[in-house]
Amino acid sequence: MDRLARRLGVRDAVVIGLGSMLGAGVFVVFAPAAAAAGGAGLLAALALAGFVAFCNATSSARLAARYPESGGTYVYGRERLGPFAGFLAGWGFVVGKTASCAAMALTIGAYLWPGQARLVAVGAVAAVTAVNLRGIGRTATATKVLVAVVLAVLALVTVAGAAGGDFSLDRFGDLDAGGRGVLTAAGLLFFAFAGYARIATLGEEVRDPERTIPRAVPLALGVVLAVYLVLAVVTVGVLGADRLAASAAPLADVVTAAGLPGLAWLVRAGATVAVTGVLLSLLAGVGRTALAMARRHDLPGALAAVHPVHRVPHRAELAVAAVVVAIVLLGDVRDAIGFSSCTVLVYYAVTNAAALTLGRDPGRRLPVRALAVLGLAGCLLLAVNLPPASVLAGAAVLAAGALWYALRPHRP
Repeated sequence: MDRLARRLGVRDAVVIGLGSMLGAGVFVVFAPAAAAAGGAGLLAALALAGFVAFCNATSSARLAARYPESGGTYVYGRERLGPFAGFLAGWGFVVGKTASCAAMALTIGAYLWPGQARLVAVGAVAAVTAVNLRGIGRTATATKVLVAVVLAVLALVTVAGAAGGDFSLDRFGDLDAGGRGVLTAAGLLFFAFAGYARIATLGEEVRDPERTIPRAVPLALGVVLAVYLVLAVVTVGVLGADRLAASAAPLADVVTAAGLPGLAWLVRAGATVAVTGVLLSLLAGVGRTALAMARRHDLPGALAAVHPVHRVPHRAELAVAAVVVAIVLLGDVRDAIGFSSCTVLVYYAVTNAAALTLGRDPGRRLPVRALAVLGLAGCLLLAVNLPPASVLAGAAVLAAGALWYALRPHRP
């Protein structure tokens, strides 16, 4: 079997995790989450989503260190719970994240050239795929540049909003959204944290995975949670919950409210860079999971090829890119956040269930089994409290996958 090359250290893995997460929450998810939970509820939902993500990250890191190969929870579920559990996780991840890739590409088009959003989106997918096909080292290098630009723009928004904007803690209001509103918002915000799994799905390309992955996953998650909390406080404090919920570009609105409307274009450019970084790592992660599924005949075996020079799953990457382009051209999936969150929450529920079979880890201070139980319960709770349309769409996709699993001609 062709294997991928191990080229990523701790710093590279953390950067890829940051590139996968930074942007999705800040530029896409805050508005619908504020609409569901209000100002104070947004912060509570963010903390809850971050905690569930931490539980999942702990389980992911343990499993990735034990099974350092491409595929993430698809592999863990197969090894620990059985082939069907692994397939369900992999199917939900590939389908949900492919829709997310199309949504990210369309977002790039909407920011850069609204009148030709689909054309720009197709160009973005082609460019990002070309980078990924050159090898994971190129992906990591490009992601470092994107992350640096995004962090600079987010720092500008934070300083402008806190120092020059009409910032007031009174805009947070009371926590009156109710438990359901906070849970719905947390489920939507979970979309913004899911990128840390990209480190696990790249496990076959990480050097010394038993050491690198358990360090990289919590580091990336901790940095992103801190950034999100700061930006949430500034954004709600300047705009208020109602204006935030109605905003199409909340961070640009923060800069405008700070009396610096001339810098709004810079924030929009930063949003484009951030979403490009998310798309770059998303496509890489989906391609690796498709590779793992193809190796076991859960997807067509032709997708299992690894490029002899660049050591990347080039057929899987190209196939995923082709499906993303088709979705971009044929439909508008910018409302796919809830659908993606539903399937990814099921993916992580399988992660935690698999981690529970590992037993205790000698030398670990964290209560890893308790965190796996809380992560499993949290994933299921957030999933069922998403908007009903998202839950129904996610259930339909998982049911279609189960039918394919039962009827497919070749069993591993």
